Amino acid sequence: METMHELIPFAKEMLSQKPNRKMVKLYMLGSVLAFFGVVIGLVETVCSPFISEGRIEEEEEKKPAPTQEQKLAQKQEDLILEKSKKPVVMQRALVTRQHAS
Repeated sequence: METMHELIPFAKEMLSQKPNRKMVKLYMLGSVLAFFGVVIGLVETVCSPFISEGRIEEEEEKKPAPTQEQKLAQKQEDLILEKSKKPVVMQRALVTRQHAS
């Protein structure tokens, strides 16, 4: 709204100085393009959450089912994680506190 108040006196001043028609057309074209840029930016900002949800769903649908090799790799990772957790549990059981009564 503030720019509109600045634009109107500027346009009146341009017309009072009798600029050539090319300059007026150029300023008007620039103003119209700037206005459309703002409108498109606002529409994009408002619609972006809905568009990103659709893209995520499409990507999930496009993912192929896990192959046999991927399943084996996942099982191996799970086994490694389980093995790494066991020593920690045993280590804690072996710790004795000297100051305990």
